[in-house]
Amino acid sequence: MTSIRSMLRAALGAAFGFAVFPAFAGPSILVDGNTGVVLQADNASQRWYPASLTKLMTTYVAFRAIDAGEVTLDSPVRISVEATKERPSKMGYPAGTVITLGNAIRMIMVKSANDVATAIGESLAGSTSAFAERMNAEAKRIGMTSSHFVNAHGWHSDEQYTTAHDLAVLAMALKRDYPQYASFFDIEALSDGKKLIPNHNDMIFRFAGADGMKTGYTCDAGYNLVASATRNGRVMVAVVLGEKSVGDRTDKAADLLAQGFGAPPRTGADLASMPVTGEREPFNMRESVCSKEARKELLASLDEKGRIIFKSAHVTGGELPVPKPEPIFVGGATGPASPFYPEVKRPESINGIPIPMPRPERPSELKASAQPAGVTQ
Repeated sequence: MTSIRSMLRAALGAAFGFAVFPAFAGPSILVDGNTGVVLQADNASQRWYPASLTKLMTTYVAFRAIDAGEVTLDSPVRISVEATKERPSKMGYPAGTVITLGNAIRMIMVKSANDVATAIGESLAGSTSAFAERMNAEAKRIGMTSSHFVNAHGWHSDEQYTTAHDLAVLAMALKRDYPQYASFFDIEALSDGKKLIPNHNDMIFRFAGADGMKTGYTCDAGYNLVASATRNGRVMVAVVLGEKSVGDRTDKAADLLAQGFGAPPRTGADLASMPVTGEREPFNMRESVCSKEARKELLASLDEKGRIIFKSAHVTGGELPVPKPEPIFVGGATGPASPFYPEVKRPESINGIPIPMPRPERPSELKASAQPAGVTQ
């Protein structure tokens, strides 16, 4: 017998012109990137932990800072001691390392480097908390009605959440407001001259027309993805949250995008007019993703060589070509520092060992230093 909830969800979908997935599906949404019309949605206003999809918001705030004239892509981003303490994925640079903002954005988009994301926040706003305030202000300004941020990287916090609807709003805002930076979202790999760092986003390599944007994963969030693709001038944006594996999120996103391209353009409710609530607490995926049983299930889904078996007919399987890398490097920050760029504080100790302070000058030395040049006692 059909549940009341299912009936309500089906009626909502019919009223606003988008299809509704089964009740067990994770949150998702498909949007026509040219018009903003919502083509399909399921639990799109359910709050969810964003994981590294957070870095799309970090990047948007960085672009806004550039737009405001505070910084440029060549401005400095400095790795702080606090940034070095972030958990992987990370670049692993030592404290004091300076990179350009442009390279920093490349690193968080491809490597999903948490240490670099923290450094961006600190370098542009002075502190993690100040940057989170900017993230929340921008989120509200562009129409993200059910999101809250406390850090720039997306490592789990109960206080950091979003929705599929809001992430679609963010993806559309990035495309609309900053088309000149589109190349940051479909980089195949990075290279520092010693090693190749491939992009975590399989869609870039396995879906025809894919042009970004970002993956995210934690045990609490599950496997998340914001995916964009363009074919014959038509743009589609899909958000998939809470899947149980890389294969599942890639399959679902590919199927959504393909359905969008396979249907003629239509009118209907757009993101701005879509009803949203976002009042339900985020669902935690840890038991479904990171328990012993879940890990056994994941291993059993791989082929004999440990490769992902994709199920969607719209995903290209098999071996991938060698990705084309973009160079990254340390240094080269010739642009202006942010007005909020923090000063370097002298550490009081290293590994618990106090650092000796300079010896205060003796009165006789002070008297000598006050004499005119060339005068001695």
